[in-house]
Amino acid sequence: MWPEPCQKYSNSALRIDDQDTYPQRLVGEFVGLVVSNDWANAEYKHMVVRVHPKALEAYAGQMFHLLCPSPDGAEVWMRRPMSVYRVDRDAGCVEFLYKTEGRGTRGMAMLKAGDEFNIAGPLGKGFSLKPEWKNIVVLGRGVGLATLAPLAQLARNSGVRVTAILSARSPEVLMSKDYFESLGASVVTVFDSDGSSAVENVETILEGLIADSAADAFFTCGSARLLKLTQRLGKARGVPGQVAMEQIMVCGFGACYVCVRTFEVGGVKVLKRVCRDGPVFNMQEAVGW
Repeated sequence: MWPEPCQKYSNSALRIDDQDTYPQRLVGEFVGLVVSNDWANAEYKHMVVRVHPKALEAYAGQMFHLLCPSPDGAEVWMRRPMSVYRVDRDAGCVEFLYKTEGRGTRGMAMLKAGDEFNIAGPLGKGFSLKPEWKNIVVLGRGVGLATLAPLAQLARNSGVRVTAILSARSPEVLMSKDYFESLGASVVTVFDSDGSSAVENVETILEGLIADSAADAFFTCGSARLLKLTQRLGKARGVPGQVAMEQIMVCGFGACYVCVRTFEVGGVKVLKRVCRDGPVFNMQEAVGW
């Protein structure tokens, strides 16, 4: 006899007020309600979704797999991986900051307040803070800032001071400055439009922070240039670090191996799955973006 669908699979998604009959689960499927889905600027949107309390266990650097609606009537075959921008446990919400670019995110951009949204997670291994790190530096660009924002929240809750270097093409498309500042971070902005985002200038900023003992660890996401810079400088100055990798994914939990990337561990090239072994990795082990 076949089991009832709700026992295992098709009807197993938890809605906001559902009782969780398997509370020891680490990952779940959830049907949340969109609270808002507004433009942050001309390219990016900020979505707030009210979810089941179990989904609120997501921590900095983890992601959800989103079942995006179709923007054009044709099927959207795969879920879209997206890092958590914020977990607001008081409001019962998770938030996403995303660029409307492909079919999945264009469909996601169509959702309105009150619409249901199916998300699965939290997935992956996120950021970690060592007790000896009292001052950290986060460097992000574009949607990479969405991944780093929860780290600033984690640092504040842990009594760790944060310097956030936020990079963008121009001030008009810079995101999250106010949010990082609200978390107590010291914010430095750099832009392509005035040349301040040049690697040489960012390196000077980092060297100053190291000299001031304000850089116990580096954290980065969203820029190959920033990754290479923090790798080089971290190795030369003895500053450890972590990087959140972005990669195309299919299953989201390690079975399909679509998201495999090369890393160098102990001088040996190895393959790791970004969805399961990451998406956060030791910065010095990342071979490239």
